[in-house]
Amino acid sequence: MNNRHFVKITASILTVILTLSVVFISLDSFSPAAGARATQAQVDNLREEKKDYERQRNEIQSKINAIEFERMTELAKKSVLDDRIMLTGLEIDNINAIIYQYSILIKEKQYEVAIAQSAENAQYQKYKDRVRDMEENGVISYLELIFDSTSFSDMLARLDFIGDIMSADEKVYKDLIEARNETIAAKEALEQIKFEMEEEKAALEQKEAELKQQLEEANEFIRELEQNLQAERALRALVAEEEARIQNEINAKVEELRKIAEQQRLAKGTGELMWPANGSLTSGYGWRTHPVFGGKRFHNGIDIGAAHGSNVVAADSGTVIISAYSSGYGNYIVISHGNGMTTLYAHLSSRSVSSGTTVSKGQVIGLIGSTGVSTGPHLHFEVSVNGSRINPMSKL
Repeated sequence: MNNRHFVKITASILTVILTLSVVFISLDSFSPAAGARATQAQVDNLREEKKDYERQRNEIQSKINAIEFERMTELAKKSVLDDRIMLTGLEIDNINAIIYQYSILIKEKQYEVAIAQSAENAQYQKYKDRVRDMEENGVISYLELIFDSTSFSDMLARLDFIGDIMSADEKVYKDLIEARNETIAAKEALEQIKFEMEEEKAALEQKEAELKQQLEEANEFIRELEQNLQAERALRALVAEEEARIQNEINAKVEELRKIAEQQRLAKGTGELMWPANGSLTSGYGWRTHPVFGGKRFHNGIDIGAAHGSNVVAADSGTVIISAYSSGYGNYIVISHGNGMTTLYAHLSSRSVSSGTTVSKGQVIGLIGSTGVSTGPHLHFEVSVNGSRINPMSKL
């Protein structure tokens, strides 16, 4: 009887050990990759960044609501509207980053739930085996251990053994409860993360709607100016003056780079330009007629229609000589490709390279937008050779 009891206890323990081994081996196949683990600290940092964006947004909105806004020049007003659009874009990027971190956290929590559930199942099987063993042997097995003793000292030893068995039975039950509580806690943590992720998705949808409305307001602002002959002429005069100033700045920087190039090697382009955005030509280089008043004005580059927020890439390798905002061009970037050639990328929603950065052909430098004097998302693209603008199509 005693031997049979020991055999059953040993068999139960071995069964649990083997079960856990199989469980951990099988779960290892879907364990999160090393280095891909997200921490709550990363999410918290992104949320702090989110709060800072909200503060900036309130400041910009207060500026728009203030009386001083009405006293600003038209281009200054558009600049404020552009700031609001750019900030909303940053908020959208921030929320997308939070959602991405949550997606990683969910995978990790799902893994933890699977581990906890497997441990609970194994502990439950161990508990069932022990209960079944007790049912088969009954209380009589304990009495037999006592009555079969050959001496008083033997009986005391057997009583200690029975106490150990009873303690082991109690531990099996407590381990089962603990394993079940761990499973419940892991599942609750998973559901909480899923809930927070859904909140962020709702916030993202709201921000995207806000961005759409803000873009339309900014575009309508420029359209209204263009419907007024006097305002449109003043606007274009300011833009032309600004374009001339920027071209002079470009020429000065190119000359400065030429002198530096004599002393050290600088990044140079191939001389062959690639299409800088995923879109089609919507306006060519040269004279074009105003759709309302019929007056002609010269278009110094080409316009490429593309989706708001899509990539703008460097048309060739080179060095960024300007990365700035202007009232006419909005966010714009100028790259020097060596041999006197430069390319200009305007109306960007955001810029991802700064002045002095070396870029390679095809590298993302910004995103399509409608900042500055623009009535819709597109890329205004210019090419200059030895200080004079030329038709970009001759190089593309």
